[in-house]
Amino acid sequence: MTRRLSFPLAAALGLGYAFLYLPILLLIVFSFNESRLVTVWTGFSTRWYIELAGNARILDAAGLSLVVAALSASIALILGTLAAYALTRFGRFRFRLLFAGLLAAPLVMPEVITGLSLLLLFVLLEQAIGWPAERGVATIVIAHATFATAYIAVVVQARLAGLDRSIEEAALDLGARPWKVFVWITLPRLAPGLAAGWLLAFTLSLDDLVVASFVSGPGATTLPMVIFSSVRLGLSPQINALATIVIVVVFTAVVLAGALLTRRDISKI
Repeated sequence: MTRRLSFPLAAALGLGYAFLYLPILLLIVFSFNESRLVTVWTGFSTRWYIELAGNARILDAAGLSLVVAALSASIALILGTLAAYALTRFGRFRFRLLFAGLLAAPLVMPEVITGLSLLLLFVLLEQAIGWPAERGVATIVIAHATFATAYIAVVVQARLAGLDRSIEEAALDLGARPWKVFVWITLPRLAPGLAAGWLLAFTLSLDDLVVASFVSGPGATTLPMVIFSSVRLGLSPQINALATIVIVVVFTAVVLAGALLTRRDISKI
């Protein structure tokens, strides 16, 4: 038996959803605005989507951001998973507290400090060993993987702490090697946490502006940097069109993922 929401609760719920999603809805609506002014509606038009398709600067920046986000999230997934496994399954070891503190530092450190420290690191490396010769895609990937590792470690560590170790211990008792237990038993059970961590790292990289501004070079401009520079010079409706495309893609991916999970749960019944 379902209970009906009271009017105050329904009103509060409606206001909360409106506060969260009404700006997104307005952004989508004004992406079809004919006027160049992003706040004045003059009529329906798809001109900004057509102009966006011919804007090489924005498209190149979007492609670079996707590549950087995918690479940094994949690197951070490997490092964060290994770090979380060490903290969860190895018990007490020397410098464990220091290792945990260094791993969690990017979570609480301001992005300005993180970006500046990484910039100084890359400058010192260039002077010492000649690498990196210039700041670009590689330095952005390393920087994003650095702070994304901390987030993935937290997600995977929470998932590991909730797993029942009896299956792993049984496999070890039956003669399986530790690496085989990790690959064939632990990793599949960690799959939801690994997917969540990778998506979180991908989103953080795609959204980052401050750190990328410190470690990028003239030939590597990410999408947030392009949008920020456009806002300072006057916001173009093409940004609304680009944001709408991103929203549609993300919404479609979420719906498909939900449908696949629902189908899998139904098949288990």
